[in-house]
Amino acid sequence: MLPLDGKAALVTGAKGGLGSAIADELHAQGARVFGTSRDPVQAERIAEKYGTSPVVMDVADVSSIRMAVKSLWESQGPFHLLCNNAGINAPQAGLDVDEKTWQRVFDTNVTGTFFVTQTLARYWVADGIRGSVVNVGSQAGSVAIEDRVAYGSSKAAIAHMTRVLAFEWGQFGIRVNAVAPTFIRTELSASTLDRPGMEEKLTSRIPMGRLGIPGDVAPSVAFLFNDQASLITGHTLAIDGGYTIH
Repeated sequence: MLPLDGKAALVTGAKGGLGSAIADELHAQGARVFGTSRDPVQAERIAEKYGTSPVVMDVADVSSIRMAVKSLWESQGPFHLLCNNAGINAPQAGLDVDEKTWQRVFDTNVTGTFFVTQTLARYWVADGIRGSVVNVGSQAGSVAIEDRVAYGSSKAAIAHMTRVLAFEWGQFGIRVNAVAPTFIRTELSASTLDRPGMEEKLTSRIPMGRLGIPGDVAPSVAFLFNDQASLITGHTLAIDGGYTIH
């Protein structure tokens, strides 16, 4: 029997990079995986990959979140696991960030994460399901990184949201945790890592001497969903090669 047999998992932003790796890992460990995309074509491809139904959801639109979760729960539920992976980055110095950019980052990374979680948790509480959430944060939420004021602030919000919801929902048997990776080579990080000399500069700050790959993160997400982690809640797990310890 696999660790996540009998569990249904919702993974936001599952079309590629870290989200795809997380969805793959959960599927490999026995979960029935449903991945979201705001693009209907990508949603169909994700569904075909895991043999489930497409989930079209724009996490920056609360009405889209509520409609998608309602439809999914009524047609495919119940669900037991939620990974909030969908997120965006907009690298800019603090003096250059405009209101539109700031709002766009927070709408996706913070507001979207909260309302996907709240919407699903309401079903869990109503039906007595002891659900589990893993939010994808970042080391940028706990240390200062240049050109990351909007992104880093949004990920700091994710870490605190994780603690508060874990505190509130423990009484229902719902666990809420997060992971905080270092720079992972994905589409989201390419704008930074492809700058001349940037990868070497960042690697020099990491005691383990390398950047991350999606496969460094996905197994930790799966572990936090596992029953072996049943007493872990409100925790943000740094997966950063030691970046944040100095």
